[in-house]
Amino acid sequence: MPGQEFVRIGKRLFSEGLVGGNFGNISLRADEGFYITRTGAYLDVPGVPVLVPLEGQAPAGASSEYRVHQAIYQRTGYRAVVHAHPAHAVAASVALSKIIPVDSEGEMLCPEIPVVGGAPGTDDLAENVATALEEAPLVIARGHGTFAGADDLDRAYLLTSLAEHSCRVLAYSGFFGGCRR
Repeated sequence: MPGQEFVRIGKRLFSEGLVGGNFGNISLRADEGFYITRTGAYLDVPGVPVLVPLEGQAPAGASSEYRVHQAIYQRTGYRAVVHAHPAHAVAASVALSKIIPVDSEGEMLCPEIPVVGGAPGTDDLAENVATALEEAPLVIARGHGTFAGADDLDRAYLLTSLAEHSCRVLAYSGFFGGCRR
């Protein structure tokens, strides 16, 4: 069970300000499906993860975003997913239809970050995020947060941190423009 890994990554996300309160969730693929943080859990003290099957409903207690993680694992080879709510990335997603990083790390590791729509916890969001993650390892759900897919939680965390850094650089550079809602 990935409990200690969830705590380690959750603490990093929380200390870097990539999540606040009980926002965000973490999952890790398993032979029987995937483990995901509990609904309402604080990521720096996530508690015992819930095992969710790759098909069908999640057991009680699973994160409300389990549908998104389930769709990602059904359609990609990713082994880990981090969903966070980094403020600059969320702000950029409200103003821009895609994020083109101008910082060297962003240009190198994720030269374009797609922005997709869909209400939190819905099949619509799950479809849009999974489709985007088939093409790129990182996506931002408009006004909601980032989803990063990777082979392990460290890489998914790194991509999440990269999204916030790149969007912060864009914000400081005055690239956002106005809100498109």
